[in-house]
Amino acid sequence: MRSVTYSTGRATAVAVMLAAGLSGTAVYAQDAATSDLKSLSLDQLMNVEVTSVSRHPESLLRTASAIQVITREDIRRSGATSIPEALRLADNLEVAQKNSHDWAISARGFNTALANKLLVMIDGRTVYTPLYSGVFWDVQDYLLEDIERIEVISGPGGTLWGANAVNGVINIITRKAADTQGTYVEGGGGNQLQEFAAVRYGGSVGDAAQFRFYGKYFDKGDESIADGSPAEDSWHQAQGGFRMDSTLSPADALSVHGDFYDGREDEETGNTARVGGGNLTEQWTHQADSGSQMSLQSYYDKTHLADPFPVGTIDNIPIAPAGFLKDDLTTLDFDFQDQLAGSSIHHVIWGLGYRFTHDVVQNAPSVGFLPTTLNQNLYSAFLQDEIALAADLALTVGSKIEHNDYTGFEYEPNVRMQWNWVQSQSIWAAVSRAVRTPSRIDEDLKEAPAPYLTYLQGSADFESEEVIAYELGYHAQLDGRTSLSLSTYFNDYNDVRSTSFTPTTILPLYFQNNLEGHTYGAELTGNYQLLDNWSLHFGYDLLQEHLRVKPGQYDLDDALNETSDPQQQVSVRSSATLIANLEFDAALRWVDTLKTNNGATPGTVPSYFGLDSRLSWHIVKGVELSLVGQNLLQPRHVEYGFPSPQREEIDRSVYAKIAWQF
Repeated sequence: MRSVTYSTGRATAVAVMLAAGLSGTAVYAQDAATSDLKSLSLDQLMNVEVTSVSRHPESLLRTASAIQVITREDIRRSGATSIPEALRLADNLEVAQKNSHDWAISARGFNTALANKLLVMIDGRTVYTPLYSGVFWDVQDYLLEDIERIEVISGPGGTLWGANAVNGVINIITRKAADTQGTYVEGGGGNQLQEFAAVRYGGSVGDAAQFRFYGKYFDKGDESIADGSPAEDSWHQAQGGFRMDSTLSPADALSVHGDFYDGREDEETGNTARVGGGNLTEQWTHQADSGSQMSLQSYYDKTHLADPFPVGTIDNIPIAPAGFLKDDLTTLDFDFQDQLAGSSIHHVIWGLGYRFTHDVVQNAPSVGFLPTTLNQNLYSAFLQDEIALAADLALTVGSKIEHNDYTGFEYEPNVRMQWNWVQSQSIWAAVSRAVRTPSRIDEDLKEAPAPYLTYLQGSADFESEEVIAYELGYHAQLDGRTSLSLSTYFNDYNDVRSTSFTPTTILPLYFQNNLEGHTYGAELTGNYQLLDNWSLHFGYDLLQEHLRVKPGQYDLDDALNETSDPQQQVSVRSSATLIANLEFDAALRWVDTLKTNNGATPGTVPSYFGLDSRLSWHIVKGVELSLVGQNLLQPRHVEYGFPSPQREEIDRSVYAKIAWQF
């Protein structure tokens, strides 16, 4: 019907959305005083404290939410080399690798090239681009050895965390400086991850302050296209940072940390994308004698992106000349919260927030944003009360109110109920409202200059996308060896993004809110301690999506452009310590066929099995040697993208690593 040519390389917000519209480590011996989770039994793990559900510590077993925790030990034993790879350990996420440096990650569906319904934080700092309300996963990096845990919530989190926490929240929490004293060095390489190295040093200033500094880099080789040729998408990146934790008084603590990075990402078109940036975060907490606790966080974040556009065509007619889109984003954010000292019945927490963004775009010849410089302000306030109705029954009610420059005020209430019907088992239910507020691509995408054809534009009257979510779940520690969690949900969506035309013209097309529909599904995860030195993990995810065009409205893509998800996923992991200093881990996953789109014509990504394994040898105290294999069942396989000769496939990867802590 139509043939469209665009880069299939790095999926920047504008490039991919325009194309869619046009086409329709830890070491073996650790100090016992550190916060290492690897020695915990299953029942202790179910009682690990998490903070993302209620903004205060609570037992995993007693959370009224679908939450999974990826521990530092899980990450180490998986052999993951990046945050997106580590997120495969969460059964309630869809994680698909597109090429050497890009991933599509979402929860409960909508895992399109521009997935925009998942809120991601690193130590409370929101990693977000207002270009498309999503996350550039290629620049979210950290020394994995220094990540304490990753809390993954599937389901709305707007009441506490605000807009765009529509289908889930990922909270990446790094270790305290006191837990990373001494020197840590790692290095290695292989066929795909060709070389990597990292170093971290931690020390103290007296008894009241601890610090660490780290640096890392990696070079990653090309993936392949359908005929086995290199995709010419190699990736090179370096990052460094620091953290300092100080005890100011018996009641006050201060943490300051920051990171900076610079990267180069080759594209199959022969061009190179450049990324870079840095951030600085301050967190202050005060514990009052009355029992209340206040905290104030602020962060400054600056990012740079220069992304190449090749020539785009429709039926060999040039509509998009080659060029670079450049974006420089500066974010300043303040967040205050107060946990009131309450009675035994009420646990009240409230907070205020403000975010300022300064976005400067240098438009490509074919596409860009107007205005090219945009300042935006986001104001927010939230209030939540956890009410103990009985010793084993709790009711949580609350709402967040936000004001943004596109749609004004937004309200995101939720009601949750939890019943601990026996000591080690709980049932919970929730009803929530969340919104995905407009991004620059929804409203500010501009037409191409003459003489090129204007095909797609933003719309000044684009509204927030809305979901009303109904959830029912179950957490259980069945015995000392078996734990289980089950979450079910029904999500009702309205005003979902569409590509439409005006009553008087066919071109250009405009973004509108002409889609509606629902999704439902279930998430099951379980752990079984087969032997004292051998544990098994099982995960199953079921997703049914039913989006449609509203009666009397129009969508160029027939409601296919907003979903690209497998109906089912299964994962099985085994973790065994063979002898005192030898470990073997294996992870098998099956991903169902997923439908992707090219306009109104659906395409598919075939179902696949993936097998990763890791063998490690703790040579002496503090020194670990490991051999990791990823995607071992076939030379390469597809995880994402519409069928074409240029669709990229993910190659089998093997690498060796040595880690030394002293």
